[in-house]
Amino acid sequence: MKGKDLQTRDDIALLVNTFYDKVRAHEALGPIFNAAIDDWDSHLIRLTDFWETNLFFVRNYKGNPLQVHINVDRQFNNTIHQAHFGNWLQLWFETLDSLFTGRYAEIAKARARSMAATMFLRIFNAREHQQHENTH
Repeated sequence: MKGKDLQTRDDIALLVNTFYDKVRAHEALGPIFNAAIDDWDSHLIRLTDFWETNLFFVRNYKGNPLQVHINVDRQFNNTIHQAHFGNWLQLWFETLDSLFTGRYAEIAKARARSMAATMFLRIFNAREHQQHENTH
């Protein structure tokens, strides 16, 4: 498979499923993801929709991933840190590099890097906002 670029929904499904197998087994990420997600089968389909939308502009995904991640951080008492996003990115890059190469694989890396930074900042800002509300 390596050497082929991401081209189809099946390619994205392979990427997402392989990646989240690694996430679920990861010592820092696994406990968070496994506790936050009840139905992995439907979640993997949703994540495939998300990445298909982000890479190929196929409008399958509907949702607010930023709010979902803010809620998960609150569920875990604001214990999600930048290192978690670093672990997530490392696994994403490793998975992409093991399966694919090419333009869309590089776009998937760039978009993941941007999303990780944005999500971490939004989580941090939501904590600040929540603390401000709790003091007033």
